[in-house]
Amino acid sequence: MTPSLAFYTVPGIPMVLPGDDLVDILLVALSTADIALQDGDVLVLAQKIVSKAENRYAYLKDVEPSEEACALAKKCDKDPRHMQLLLNESREVIRARPGVVIVEHELGYVHANAGIDRSNIDSDDDNPRLLLLPKDPDRSAALLKSSLQTRLGVEVNIIINDSAGRAWRNGTLGFALGTAGFEAVENRVGELDIYGRPLEVTEVAVADELAAGASFLMGQGSEALPVVLIRGANLRPSSQGSAGLIRDREKDMFR
Repeated sequence: MTPSLAFYTVPGIPMVLPGDDLVDILLVALSTADIALQDGDVLVLAQKIVSKAENRYAYLKDVEPSEEACALAKKCDKDPRHMQLLLNESREVIRARPGVVIVEHELGYVHANAGIDRSNIDSDDDNPRLLLLPKDPDRSAALLKSSLQTRLGVEVNIIINDSAGRAWRNGTLGFALGTAGFEAVENRVGELDIYGRPLEVTEVAVADELAAGASFLMGQGSEALPVVLIRGANLRPSSQGSAGLIRDREKDMFR
């Protein structure tokens, strides 16, 4: 049979509030859409709904900016309180210019603004709030996987995705913040190409490829489709999470 891969949006996901049980929400939405999960399926969840459920909100009124945050804000034309939150979430500021700050997040990701965002979140103008990344996306993914297995008896894989730009190309695309159940990076070194030559350096960022496809369906605006089901991926099982996707600092040619 010719290999195939199918992506399906899961409709009916409500606005997620702090403390909501995402598994309860998923089960209702899947049942309403008459979707039955199968072993090997992949559920991709937008980072925002995970962060919202985990109450990863930060209120600007509660933030006292440091001198470093104020200097960074002046350089980048941003709110000093926002910059303080960014510094709190980051190991290092790598690049900064008006409108954007590139950091190494405390989780190891290199991306803009430490993943802190205000789009698609409800906020009071008198007390504006921002949304931070999940504290431990791999743990969040593993808990979702375990709960779904307990309640449905199926082995599904989980990706928590976000969007980011790249140093060498325009535009954003989806990438995996957290994973559970499969090898996020498949090492193909030693396998043969179509001419029988061994592959020498090939590693496939499977989780990011799937996250990008799901992100295309989720959209970036008012689509309100934060969950995508992927069927047919035929992934290699693993309990290692997403750590293998992060390039070692000494091998990062863009720093």
